[in-house]
Amino acid sequence: MTDSGKKKPGRRPPRAKAGAGTEKTVSIHVPVLARVEGEGALHLRIRGDAIEELKLRIFEPPRLFEKFLEGRSCDEVPDMVARICGICPVAYQMSAVNALESLFGTEPGPWVRAMRRVLYCGEWIESHCLHIHLLAAPDFFGYDSAISMARDHPEVIRRGLALQGLGNELMGLLGGRSVHPVGVRIGGFYRAPSQAEADAMRDKLEAALPEAEALVRWIAAVKVPQDPQQFTCVALRHQREYPMNEGRIVSSDGLAIGVEEYERHFAEHQEPHSTALYSTLQGRPYLVGPLARLNLNLDRLPAQARDLLADTGIRWPSGNMFHSAVARAVEVYYALLEAIRLLAAYAVPEAPAAAVVPRAGIGYGCSEAPRGILWHRYAVDAQGRILSARIVPPTSQNQARIEEDLHSSLRVFGLHHSDTALRSHCEKVIRNYDPCISCATHFLQMQVERI
Repeated sequence: MTDSGKKKPGRRPPRAKAGAGTEKTVSIHVPVLARVEGEGALHLRIRGDAIEELKLRIFEPPRLFEKFLEGRSCDEVPDMVARICGICPVAYQMSAVNALESLFGTEPGPWVRAMRRVLYCGEWIESHCLHIHLLAAPDFFGYDSAISMARDHPEVIRRGLALQGLGNELMGLLGGRSVHPVGVRIGGFYRAPSQAEADAMRDKLEAALPEAEALVRWIAAVKVPQDPQQFTCVALRHQREYPMNEGRIVSSDGLAIGVEEYERHFAEHQEPHSTALYSTLQGRPYLVGPLARLNLNLDRLPAQARDLLADTGIRWPSGNMFHSAVARAVEVYYALLEAIRLLAAYAVPEAPAAAVVPRAGIGYGCSEAPRGILWHRYAVDAQGRILSARIVPPTSQNQARIEEDLHSSLRVFGLHHSDTALRSHCEKVIRNYDPCISCATHFLQMQVERI
């Protein structure tokens, strides 16, 4: 390079010799990030002892569900949006029915409200247990997969699979099946479980409580990096209960708004390297998901769950992103408690759904998917046809926060480590968010350049 920073034409710059006064650029490529939902890449360029460029690339093709919904009847929406994700279909259904019912003025009633929480409990149990045991745990124990980890820790993997299976079964109780449920409709459900079905499920949930308690104690004792960071937490908050299907949107910076006000405070923008939109709050990244929920709603947990958390010795609210696994585990425990409580009062209703009368307008809905708030907006005509739809999934909301976390955690970890160690650390950081990349496209090849 010349003093002006331009290359002399026709000449290749001489190769710098290793030694004093030289800088090294390192580029690392990770072809595939395993143990995440979807595909993507990370580009990391390190010049000397500084990160020069870091881009979390989500390159799956856009899903186009928002366009698919246009022109369809509102009655089709719950089943259609459930196909966006095989891991968290209930979240898409709940945000959708919340939005449409708010527009139509539908009052589903206390039985539907309670059973929707039961259905959501099943999804939290299923999704959190899948991530903790099959996706994240191998990172902290030095295994490349849950299969290899199971050889040395079979009881841990068995417990995770059993709890995950129980979550799936609970989803099937009200959803008709656990993957892409078909039991949800605007106004309620297509079918109510029998009393015998509800009682049998409650017995299974009660029997699993000791396993869920053991899960919390086990994951809280796992050694994780100590890397406290400053970030803004965003979640729903309800007047009386731990947020799941209802509430106002709040933040650790003092935001407290109705679901319909979301677009006044949150913005999305496109980055050239990602097919997912980046979300910001007042121009800054923010965190959604189990750690944000727990940090903002610890006081909404029942005493039994708060006491269990206190026994772990972890102080809350926590700024350590790796405490997300503990937050997931305590939400599994809470979901069992909540489903047991609600099913204990179960009675077969006269009708499993309220009457629905479509009307023209715009409806807004938000619920707490396992990975964080999932916001929907629908414009509907007088015949109940969808004119436009907007869906903001949690993984796209977390993308900017993940990049921010990578910058911070890599500096703490140390850029002097080998490319293999850097790659492993980056994968661990990203997997910790449990990104659902397919949902976000509207995960990890890794490229690192060292200069």
